[in-house]
Amino acid sequence: MKLIEVYRTIVNHGMKMDPRGRDRVKKELLRAKKEYDKLDTSGKALYDKERLAHPYSDTRILYGNENTQVRTILTGIDMETPELLLADRLKEKGKKIDLVLSHHPEGTALAGFFNVMYMQIDILNRIGVPINIAESMMIERIKEVERKVSPVNHMRAVDAAELLGIAFMTCHTPADNCVASFLDNLMKKKRPETLGEVIDILKDIPEYKYSAAHNCPPSIIRGNASSKAGKIFVDMTGGTEGAKNIFGKLSQAGVSTLLCMHLSEEHFKKAKEEHLNVIIAGHIASDNVGLNLMFDEIESKSKLEILTCSGFRRFKRKK
Repeated sequence: MKLIEVYRTIVNHGMKMDPRGRDRVKKELLRAKKEYDKLDTSGKALYDKERLAHPYSDTRILYGNENTQVRTILTGIDMETPELLLADRLKEKGKKIDLVLSHHPEGTALAGFFNVMYMQIDILNRIGVPINIAESMMIERIKEVERKVSPVNHMRAVDAAELLGIAFMTCHTPADNCVASFLDNLMKKKRPETLGEVIDILKDIPEYKYSAAHNCPPSIIRGNASSKAGKIFVDMTGGTEGAKNIFGKLSQAGVSTLLCMHLSEEHFKKAKEEHLNVIIAGHIASDNVGLNLMFDEIESKSKLEILTCSGFRRFKRKK
């Protein structure tokens, strides 16, 4: 499997699993094409043309020849300079490694990752928040994240990959789409009545079971095991946490329980004020679910050796 084929499989499956639905994704790509067509020559030269192919700015090939044959991937949640040095050390010891794949974005994928947050507007609207309110609140939050990301040394790990001659890419929102859709479908199928039943469902999933065995179980941080779950909003994709003032609108839309990867203390306090139940499934465990589902898709097309590190454990669902 070539590097470009790995990449295209990831973004195509990410679009298939996008909680907004395929039609909404197509409309976003059409909007990007119209935006590009309006640019002058200099503007087109600087435009990130991958935005015309898929809407996930946090997922990119960061270094390497697209035609590189990939048979062995070293992958983990955070793959930075230390992990690239690990890859180089393993290669010195005779291990063949064709690609380092990081879940969390680096390089240009980190610099532009805030752009994926716009998808949260449509996700909020689908669950019942009026589009004008979702848009107004989210744009303010997106600008905040953009300001925070701007001064970061984005290219640090990419420079290391280039010096070491190691192909390097990221897979963020497409994998997050996988876990979001997986858990949303599971909750709709199981229809848990209480928060305790939600926790029981999560603990039957290998990644959460493994995390629980290592002192990081899914947890109820607002409500208790006997609290009624009601309408569950699985909030696990779209870059990072959304607007902290959106919780009142979610409550008005009928949401009773938030099922999240993680939640900042500031966001938690706002959710608590709106009497929302909150379950934290676990950040790294949820990232594991999404990445495992993505690797199931990739390996359905080509047999690969997956080496794991940096908080990732491979659990296969497809044989």
